[in-house]
Amino acid sequence: MKVLLPILLLFIQNIGFSQSTELVFLKGKVVCAIKELNQINVFNLRSESSTTTNETGDYSMFVKVGDTLRFKSLQIETKDIVIQEADLAKKLLATTLIPKVIALEEVEIKEYKDINAVSLGILDKPAKKYTPAERRLAAAEEFHWYSPLLIPLGGMSFDGLINSINGRAAMLKKELEVEKKELLMTKIENQFETNYFIEKLKIPEENVKGFLFYIVEDPKVMELINAKDKEMSKFRMSELATNYLALLKPEKE
Repeated sequence: MKVLLPILLLFIQNIGFSQSTELVFLKGKVVCAIKELNQINVFNLRSESSTTTNETGDYSMFVKVGDTLRFKSLQIETKDIVIQEADLAKKLLATTLIPKVIALEEVEIKEYKDINAVSLGILDKPAKKYTPAERRLAAAEEFHWYSPLLIPLGGMSFDGLINSINGRAAMLKKELEVEKKELLMTKIENQFETNYFIEKLKIPEENVKGFLFYIVEDPKVMELINAKDKEMSKFRMSELATNYLALLKPEKE
């Protein structure tokens, strides 16, 4: 019995050794935050064999317990794993990989104000910048109605079509005027604080907004504000403030 025991232990060790050195066909899968999981290289450092993953990150290769698999590609951090006995018992060995962060060089954006369509000879003078209302009006005025094909058979008459176009153009012109006054009011509010109207022009605080609506109707104010002539703008607004306060008096009496 004492002789059989060492033989039995040696037999068990041989079985374990043969199992650990046996080649096993491993099915694996890489898991990573990147979208494209194909073409990730999988190297067996012992056997020097290699394979690549497919579109879903799956791969397969022959391995042994103790083999080191290296995962490597341009889009991931290189990772090594050592095959364990428990790994071979799995139907699918999943390995989590970390995306590689590629540091970009600092990009400096330079603005060349002297280079434009005029300096390059593309335009003779700077192109006019249109507001949304100006673009809509220009589109309406450029409409050509001389083609009889524009009048549907059995539909609107030629005069009716012209009146419709003219009516829209008139509406767009009014819209453009409103837009100009809104832009002018914004410019005035940006150049002058509310306290200026209250303290310097003596406009009651509750009437400051009404005063702004009043002065944007004045062509001279529009001209001076657009010309950025602040001193003359103050002078003209002072004159208008006197008239505006006179209009307010009947309401307060």
